[in-house]
Amino acid sequence: MGITALVMAGGKGTRMCLSEEKPLIKVCGKPVIEYVIVALRNAKKIDSIIVATSKSTPKTPKFLSQFPVKVIETPGKDYVSDMGYASQNLKLGVFLAIAADLPLVTGQALDKIVERYERCGKPALTVAVPLETKTKLGMSIEYSFKMDDKDVVPVGINVIDGRKRYGDEWLDQDIFLLDLPELAVNINTVQELQLAERLLSN
Repeated sequence: MGITALVMAGGKGTRMCLSEEKPLIKVCGKPVIEYVIVALRNAKKIDSIIVATSKSTPKTPKFLSQFPVKVIETPGKDYVSDMGYASQNLKLGVFLAIAADLPLVTGQALDKIVERYERCGKPALTVAVPLETKTKLGMSIEYSFKMDDKDVVPVGINVIDGRKRYGDEWLDQDIFLLDLPELAVNINTVQELQLAERLLSN
């Protein structure tokens, strides 16, 4: 039996300096969120998909009407707050939260992440890639942390037990380090959009 995926698609994408909503930014002719939805549908461990939008992404729900997904509008405060809002309002159990700007993500990688969560025995799992991998790709880095003396960067994918309290307190979590370029590429700048298009074209 699979779990629910919660796609976080309420961000403004202010650094892109483009008029399009961030989830609908085209990568090789398709909105970036479409790649994420397709990967989730290809994942054997995912059995339902919910997309969290906000007032910053008003066109996204209309685009999503062609897919078998549920949409919830969140307050658009910030990523963590909106994730908590969706989890609590929908009374989610264990769910996989994923950013809507990961165009290279695959169903296979997502299954590997859920399988790791099932084995870890903790209420939360954060997925990270080596800082070196992001740097080699030319990606911007907002935040990194140390793991066994190695600098790592969270990728925007977490598995969380929504029945446990979180938001104002940290859940005990496992860190899953995966050195996969398809998880390292997210789109926050025009340069990263161009990089994603080059990698997808190859």
